[in-house]
Amino acid sequence: MAFMDESVWRGKIYSGGWVGGDLGTGLDAPVIEPASGRVAIGPVIDKRQRDKIHGLVTQSVAAGARLAAGGSYEGLFYSPTVLADVSPQMPAYASEVFGPVAPVLRFSTADDAAKLAAESEYGLSLGILTRDVMRGLELARQIPTGIVHINEQTVDDEPNIPFGGIGASGTGARFGGAANLEAFTDTRWVTIRGDIAPYPF
Repeated sequence: MAFMDESVWRGKIYSGGWVGGDLGTGLDAPVIEPASGRVAIGPVIDKRQRDKIHGLVTQSVAAGARLAAGGSYEGLFYSPTVLADVSPQMPAYASEVFGPVAPVLRFSTADDAAKLAAESEYGLSLGILTRDVMRGLELARQIPTGIVHINEQTVDDEPNIPFGGIGASGTGARFGGAANLEAFTDTRWVTIRGDIAPYPF
């Protein structure tokens, strides 16, 4: 899901700035086989996931969302997709898509954005794009997620950093780096003596 300030909405989506080929930065990214060269969007994992993504998009459009960009695929390559005029009840918003789809909701204030995001049952990763990093950090404090990226997309992972979500996004555990010790092992208390302990009975 994506939340967009009203002023950005008017300039990009409402005005049609993402329609008819003028897709703006990122939406015209190459969707190609990674081995062939420069690539921004690779394939989804399998046909089942591709069909799930496409189903969420088409169901949301049928429910009243406007397809502002994308919405098509070739093989396992799903085009970057933007859905406008989205409500929280629409399938692409109410479910975790795990594909290149941005169901966009408008907000007028940072408090509105925080309220919208906090009402979701999901809480894996949060990306906040802002010119004011401290305001972004303050907003992040109001939105419960397992991961926060300020001025970066939500898909960012490092093998040495704990990774995991909250709510319906995960099990509550973290994996990656030192968190692997807790995620993939059980704590066990073991004591050892050189000889059998003497007892007075």
